[in-house]
Amino acid sequence: MNATNVTTDLLTLYGTRFPSRLLLGTARYPSPKVLEQAVRAAEPAMLTVSLRRQSSGHNEIGGQPFWDLLAQMHIPFLPNTAGCHTAEEVFTTAMMAREVFDTEWIKLELIGDDYTLQPDTLGIVGAAERLLREGFKVLPYCTEDLVLCRRLVDVGCEAIMPWAAPIGTGKGAMNPYALKLLRERIAVPMLIDAGIGLPSHACQVMEWGFDGILLNTAVAQAADPVVLAKAFARAIEAGRLAYLGGTMAERESAEASTPVVGTPFWHNAGG
Repeated sequence: MNATNVTTDLLTLYGTRFPSRLLLGTARYPSPKVLEQAVRAAEPAMLTVSLRRQSSGHNEIGGQPFWDLLAQMHIPFLPNTAGCHTAEEVFTTAMMAREVFDTEWIKLELIGDDYTLQPDTLGIVGAAERLLREGFKVLPYCTEDLVLCRRLVDVGCEAIMPWAAPIGTGKGAMNPYALKLLRERIAVPMLIDAGIGLPSHACQVMEWGFDGILLNTAVAQAADPVVLAKAFARAIEAGRLAYLGGTMAERESAEASTPVVGTPFWHNAGG
């Protein structure tokens, strides 16, 4: 890919183009001020927000002051259905979120296990299909299971969000083989959601060809969220450029990078 194409290489989801490949969550920051500074440092494509969080009252972190803070940054919202354990809960929350946030975007979370926060792989496809019929632009949080991801695409999801590891663990990609296979076999945009802990984790999966990263805990719970927000933004950009540039293949043995033609070694070797 030439330099011109690299500069116009934008994340495209459901026909909408975004200048950044980083999506940022808005929970668990030390203070609203730190959240604001981190968002401005990262310049994310979207901000994930929870309807339940927004409706929790009028205290410093939740409620109207929090909503006003996010709104003034003029970054598109991605409401999520966090905390939902049934398809009906998902549907009700999504419909309310569309009205409150005035957007068709929804991050579909249907939790199947409270301990690991693993997505309900048996119910998520049906939930996604129902939301799509209602006109939502669905970004489903799912595992790296190839068959599940295929089914989500089959029902109409134009992007999917597989995890790298369980939410909040910061372990990075725990199943590289499955994630690489997923990238090879599925053509729609894929954003890694959950489990990323370090900028190097983010860079790595971007090098594999993933289209973006959604972060929350890795930034919000850092010693300095503002610095980490900037670090992740740069790591994601570096990983994407590495993917576009085409990294060298690994070799099992050493190979000199400096030509040896004409040197004594070359003559002795019979050249």
